[in-house]
Amino acid sequence: MRIVLLGPPGAGKGTQAALLAKRAGLAHVATGDLFRANLERGTELGKQAKGYMDRGALVPDDVTTRMVLERFKESDAADGFVLDGFPRTIPQAEALDAALAAAGQAVDHALLIEVGREELVRRLAGRWICRACQTPYHDHSAPPAKPGVCDACGGELYQRDDDRPEVVGARLDTYEKQTAPLAGYYERAGKLARIDGLGGIEDVAEKLGRAIGGPAAVAAAHVTVE
Repeated sequence: MRIVLLGPPGAGKGTQAALLAKRAGLAHVATGDLFRANLERGTELGKQAKGYMDRGALVPDDVTTRMVLERFKESDAADGFVLDGFPRTIPQAEALDAALAAAGQAVDHALLIEVGREELVRRLAGRWICRACQTPYHDHSAPPAKPGVCDACGGELYQRDDDRPEVVGARLDTYEKQTAPLAGYYERAGKLARIDGLGGIEDVAEKLGRAIGGPAAVAAAHVTVE
């Protein structure tokens, strides 16, 4: 089974992609992890990506696509994958479809986790991280006992630049402009399922499971959410 997971920043896409992949026995292919792995290993694709990143430029679609396709060749992806963070644009989706078609394969499901803008801003702008031990906190769902201080180690809490309220709006605008059109692309192909992203982790996970064929589709590899 080959699944593309879509959704705006703050929708919980990474958490759900990892959980869905584990339950369904599929590879979790996250582009953020791919970039880090290629940079750390100094691969040819990693060197190409680093050249663009060092100049502050976007990594071209063809470099990102080749990283993803190389990842598909690994043994854990033989039975399928859950794609997290790719494709981000229609040209990337078209390149993915062409590459899969050449191998006699295709995307089976495109799952879009939908969350309203107001809730996304609340989620993103409320996130804080301990500078010392990296423990995450949230103003609403997981606040520290003392504002600005880590419960675990007493370290200082800070907010990532891209989680600052003034930046969050720009991130969501970019998503709407570049990535949201993918919903129409997969809808026209008859592969899109829209998932309500409100609720707890398990609630959303169950909705995703039903979208790919019901609870039976993930029952064999079911794990407990901590």
